[in-house]
Amino acid sequence: MDRWLSVVGIGEDGLDGLSARARALIEAADVLVGGDRHLGKLSPDARPRMTWANGLDAGIAAIEQHAGRQVCVLASGDPLNFGIGKRLVARFGIEAMNILPAPGAFALLAARMGWSLADGTLRTVSCHAFPVEVLNRHLLPGLRLLILARNGETPARAAELLCRRGFGESPMTVFEHMGGPDEGRYDTVAEEWEGRRVKDLNVIAFHLWPSPGATIWPETPGLPEAAFRHDGKITKREVRAATLARLAPLPGQLLWDV
Repeated sequence: MDRWLSVVGIGEDGLDGLSARARALIEAADVLVGGDRHLGKLSPDARPRMTWANGLDAGIAAIEQHAGRQVCVLASGDPLNFGIGKRLVARFGIEAMNILPAPGAFALLAARMGWSLADGTLRTVSCHAFPVEVLNRHLLPGLRLLILARNGETPARAAELLCRRGFGESPMTVFEHMGGPDEGRYDTVAEEWEGRRVKDLNVIAFHLWPSPGATIWPETPGLPEAAFRHDGKITKREVRAATLARLAPLPGQLLWDV
């Protein structure tokens, strides 16, 4: 099958940040797909344009109706890094697709902070795809976190969580509309964020520093009982640690404590 579906990563700098090949795929498309923010970076023309206004499932079904035509989907940054690319590959197969990533939010944020993505003390986390509570598993002294936000309230919720766990002294940086003409930057520490709301398109960086008495949960088996929701009936910590070590679960496996 011809490659009829293109996915082009685009940043806040719009067409100016795209390669010649990416521009050519956009120009050759019969149908354009993307969020309002992405499509708004293109000049108006007569070609059909589809958004995700009715949800991803409906949008993907609408794309399928144009199979065989040249369809171009505009996505944020790297479409396969917490982006629409994974869903489209699962539905249509890579044989039908061209995927051209642009620098993603994590790469741009790491560059702004001067942090190496290959550093073992750096982790990337999506609070757009998952609740902010996902940060709990990463709150370890010295780690650096790069975080995708769901909306303008995410920095406040993340800072509040850090404070509850005793990491309120952690340096915190928030970027709005990173890479575009409206880029904004805020530098502080988690305990001084004080519920501030920022623009919905934002990313967050934390360098984790615990205060005395901070709640620190190791990544080895046997988390304390306080790390779980329970009614008092829970297998004791030492037993859970020994059981997990003996069972040696592999990635993707699920264990039930009955």
